[in-house]
Amino acid sequence: MGFWSYLSSRHQQLLTDAYQHASAVFQCMVIATVLGVVIGVVTYRSGWAAGLAITSTSTILTIPSLAMIGLLIPLVGLGVAPTVVTLTLYGLLPIVRNSIVGLRGVDPSLVDAATGIGMSRAARLLRVELPLAWPPILTGIRVSTQMLMGIAAIAAYASGPGLGNEIFRGIASLGSANAINQVLAGTLGIVVLALLFDAAYVLIGRLTIPRGIRV
Repeated sequence: MGFWSYLSSRHQQLLTDAYQHASAVFQCMVIATVLGVVIGVVTYRSGWAAGLAITSTSTILTIPSLAMIGLLIPLVGLGVAPTVVTLTLYGLLPIVRNSIVGLRGVDPSLVDAATGIGMSRAARLLRVELPLAWPPILTGIRVSTQMLMGIAAIAAYASGPGLGNEIFRGIASLGSANAINQVLAGTLGIVVLALLFDAAYVLIGRLTIPRGIRV
């Protein structure tokens, strides 16, 4: 069976897997973004705390994704849980690092001006510092998303959702008629999803970052 014939015959299952893959990455990115920005806000004023946050999240990335999922299975079981924990942890580093860099890069004179007009620390953070730090934070989110798109395929090892199931089925049946088609369909599906997510982030950047800051 040719590749296009295989896609035609399996399009419903492939669409379901693609939706589950995109949903898992999106939900984990929301969690990772909230956690990463909070960690950045809490630590960026202190050199040692920021260093500890970046080192800790960097260390997580040194753990092979297959090993991470394997270690989590005895703790949280198979399926969605190890997928969510793994993807969230792997997504932290670019967001934490860029949050710290972005917040430290805010012009101190602007913060002083906000203080001078009576803004509280929380108001300065929400209305001045975070908006100005948003471009590098968004870049960190984009990088994390691209990483997680590929890592999410490993979730199939723990019976997780997504296009990784198509790839693993193909690898497990190498030599059969449709093995290569399965691996290729899963791989191309992940690439297409990654491009769609990245295009969405470009649009979000254009809508949320003022032209002066983009320039």
